[in-house]
Amino acid sequence: QVQLVESGGGLVQAGGSLRLSCAASVRTFSNYHMGWFRQAPGKEREFVATIRGSGGNTYYTDSVKGRFTISRGNAKNTVYLQMNSLKPEDTAVYYCAAKRATTSGPYEYWGQGAQATVSS
Repeated sequence: QVQLVESGGGLVQAGGSLRLSCAASVRTFSNYHMGWFRQAPGKEREFVATIRGSGGNTYYTDSVKGRFTISRGNAKNTVYLQMNSLKPEDTAVYYCAAKRATTSGPYEYWGQGAQATVSS
């Protein structure tokens, strides 16, 4: 069973930055694709960014391109989401997710979420 623990959320003013971290309890971290999702109040959860197991390919939803960066440290079993130029509409609970690189299905494992609040 994979466990994911997020950290790094908080309150920041518009234009500021936050860095989220997600530590994974897996044997071979590079065997997992990792993603970040978010859910704002009253809205459905949405995709934010993903990174391949090898760390080579990354993908972002349009609204965060150029502002957010996903990265991973396979030696530390950790994935990061650096969020810059934050906007009030980025306020949400951010979830880390993982799936085996061998599967084409949906994400299999989820963290508990980290709150990020951006004030105007």
